[in-house]
Amino acid sequence: MEAKAIARYLRVTPMKARRVVDLVRGKQANEALAILQFAPQGASEPVYKVVASALANARQHADKDGVAFNEDDYYITEARVDEGPTMKRFRPRAQGRAYRINKRTSHVSIVVGTEEKGGDQ
Repeated sequence: MEAKAIARYLRVTPMKARRVVDLVRGKQANEALAILQFAPQGASEPVYKVVASALANARQHADKDGVAFNEDDYYITEARVDEGPTMKRFRPRAQGRAYRINKRTSHVSIVVGTEEKGGDQ
């Protein structure tokens, strides 16, 4: 049984979000939530919400199918951070110049499943 959750257009740079997602890839879902809850990175909060949402989606699928649900059986089978659109802003500089500031966004995809897949993706 698998369930997924996707958060799109997060105002976190993909590089910073990948640092957090790499902490929990392949881990047991409850353990991943505990790691994310106490991780000092700013990106850990939105990633925590996506993992919790994927687990809730798994619970909904299990209830709909009439299958017993146990959170301890679920692992993060796939965790991906893709780059979203970049918002371009300009910062005034000396002598009438302007420097471009890139405000990057991310799409975070988490899939939880009942069996752990071997190796990294």
